[in-house]
Amino acid sequence: MSRFVLKPQRLFDGQAFRDGAVVLVDGQRIAAVGADADMPSEVARIVVEGLLAPGFIDVQVNGGGGVLLNDDPSPAAMAAIARAHRRFGTTGLLPTLITDTSERMAAALAASDQAVRASVPGVLGVHIEGPFLNPARKGVHDPALMRAPKDDDLALLTEARAGATLVTLAPEMVGQGAVARLASAGAKVAAGHTEADAATLDEARRAGMTGYTHLFNAMPPMGGRAPGPVGAALSERVTFCGLIVDMHHVSAEAMKASIAAKGFSRVMLVTDSMSTIGTDVDEFVLQGRRILRGGGRLMTEDGTLAGSDLDMASAVRNVVEALGLPLGQALAMASIVPAAFLGLNDHLGCIAPGLRADLVALNDALEVSGTWIAGSYEAA
Repeated sequence: MSRFVLKPQRLFDGQAFRDGAVVLVDGQRIAAVGADADMPSEVARIVVEGLLAPGFIDVQVNGGGGVLLNDDPSPAAMAAIARAHRRFGTTGLLPTLITDTSERMAAALAASDQAVRASVPGVLGVHIEGPFLNPARKGVHDPALMRAPKDDDLALLTEARAGATLVTLAPEMVGQGAVARLASAGAKVAAGHTEADAATLDEARRAGMTGYTHLFNAMPPMGGRAPGPVGAALSERVTFCGLIVDMHHVSAEAMKASIAAKGFSRVMLVTDSMSTIGTDVDEFVLQGRRILRGGGRLMTEDGTLAGSDLDMASAVRNVVEALGLPLGQALAMASIVPAAFLGLNDHLGCIAPGLRADLVALNDALEVSGTWIAGSYEAA
């Protein structure tokens, strides 16, 4: 069925709830949003129980379905990761490679290009998180692989390719010339795993940095005379920041304060999820280290958080139930905000005519019942 009308009980279009509105889908795109009476009478109607919203977009996804991108930086692995997260409402994501070798980085970039060109459902590009990070804020990354970027690295990262490229780096370790070179080539640059001071981060922002990766995590806390990355991020509403709302990485109070300061339209939900999503495994190996799953989190044997066991639908629920924020804000932070960060909001992240029909259906408990990617439906 290439042309149909979706009739939800409730519609959130990315910016507002629209009572009584229906959505006309024609092929891969949304043709119209409005009253049922205004839609072509000959087109089939599909009743959607519950809420219809823009599909979720996750810019930080290390793995899913038993697959880690660092283990297998291939188009097939990216497809498997996207497939695992689709069950939880994610219709677009950036498979994420954490700090690794130059060869793995090149393979991930090539795989992303191939996957996007082949229209692999859900793959929007790639996130390269390292190796240009500060070892003092390594998190679960291998500090032995961290380094400053070489000219060959920057040439590789700035090659023309299909899809979005996001690079997380520590500005104090790379220099503003590298930030400017990446940004001018169209890559999105975010600060992460960093101890940069506010002045350095301001320089990076002026050079083209537009985001902060998993705010609060792998960076020093904000101080009254040393605001650091957290203070720098929250002092302006130009850049975007990601939050892992799994209730383990960051306290509810800190998350509420950051959203109040930054504004929800500049805060995007990210999962930072690992291979456990969509599986029942209780442990796995990440770059030679045993990672244990339990209590809703993932940790090394020494207690270091190792990504998350979070899916995007759970993140949305946590924003509403644990942070007490409006549902519309939670849905926006999972859809139109990350689309805007990636510069893809002209065709993703909202339910509006001309945009791609990437949609999620949620029941009253905010559990996913099904998704559409480019107009193609799949039950959860």
